[in-house]
Amino acid sequence: MKFSELLQNLLTEFDITQAKLSRDTGIPKTTISGWLNAGRLPDYNAIRTLCMYFDISADELLQIKKG
Repeated sequence: MKFSELLQNLLTEFDITQAKLSRDTGIPKTTISGWLNAGRLPDYNAIRTLCMYFDISADELLQIKKG
C-alpha cells in the first residue's frame, strides 16, 4: 500500500479532514495534499508528528514489516 493510501485510510478511520489534520498538527495543508495527491513522502519530523497524532508507531505508518 502506498503512503498516500495509508494516510487516506487514517483520515477516514479517524473521520478528519486534511484541514483539521493541518490545524491540529501545524503541517501545512499543501504538504498534506502533496502526500495524498502527488506521491510525496513525509520527512522525519512529519513522520514523528503523524505517529503522535494518530497514536501509531513509525513501523505502522510506514508499513515496515519485521522478520
